[in-house]
Amino acid sequence: MVEIHPKAIVSSNAKLGTNVKVGPFSIIEDEVEIGDNTVIHSSVKIRNYTKIGSNCEIFEGCVIGNIPQHLGFKGEISYVEIGNNTILREYCTVHRGTSFDDGITRIGNNTYLMAYVHIAHDCKVGDNTILANCVTLAGHVRIGNYVFVGGLTPIHQFCRIGDYAMVGGASAVDKDIPPFTRASKNHVLLYGLNLVGLKRRGFSSETIKLLKEAYRILFRTSATLAEGVKEVEEKLPKTKEIQMLLDFVKTTKRGIAPEASKRKLLLSDEE
Repeated sequence: MVEIHPKAIVSSNAKLGTNVKVGPFSIIEDEVEIGDNTVIHSSVKIRNYTKIGSNCEIFEGCVIGNIPQHLGFKGEISYVEIGNNTILREYCTVHRGTSFDDGITRIGNNTYLMAYVHIAHDCKVGDNTILANCVTLAGHVRIGNYVFVGGLTPIHQFCRIGDYAMVGGASAVDKDIPPFTRASKNHVLLYGLNLVGLKRRGFSSETIKLLKEAYRILFRTSATLAEGVKEVEEKLPKTKEIQMLLDFVKTTKRGIAPEASKRKLLLSDEE
């Protein structure tokens, strides 16, 4: 029930589910678990302490579970976990976690990583998320569910991207991107809601209208985020989506990316 190419090297201690396929020149080390129906193409290396779910597909040249690029790492045991139905295209790299976090680098279910994506130590990538070619996550990044990040985008360590957000290609993300929003440029700015994505995911017109008003108050008209949060709490109904947005803003540590219109005003003042 397992198909291993004769030129692959698979440890006898690795746990492979039913109908797993391993291509030529791939290497799978001891402490590895791979779920049912997952396909490992040629020249893939899966290192110790890696767990991959069912129905995944790992393409040529990927390296999963290598030690983190962290000067404080001292060889402690840490992990990579990849969910079900997830695809990693050519030459993706996913590094193990560290003791400076919870020790786990995690990628969710139904997620698509295009070629050359790098997931650094301790990152968490949610479900149904797409990272386009050459997206680079530094350590401890948090990316939510149903997120799209365009190609050639680096994301600074400890930044967060909320659920249903979209980040344009070749952006440089050095601040948090709130859920439901659209962001781009170098350095990244907010450009309103991710309207196309929200409509595709079945958000109602009423919900989108409320989110638009919350966005306007929080990021365009309020002098500070704290004032914006207070006004939204006083004026808008406490729907699940509004609460998600407020909770994200309240818990930011990196700060929220500037709104594009405000950034233009700041530049005009400086001139």
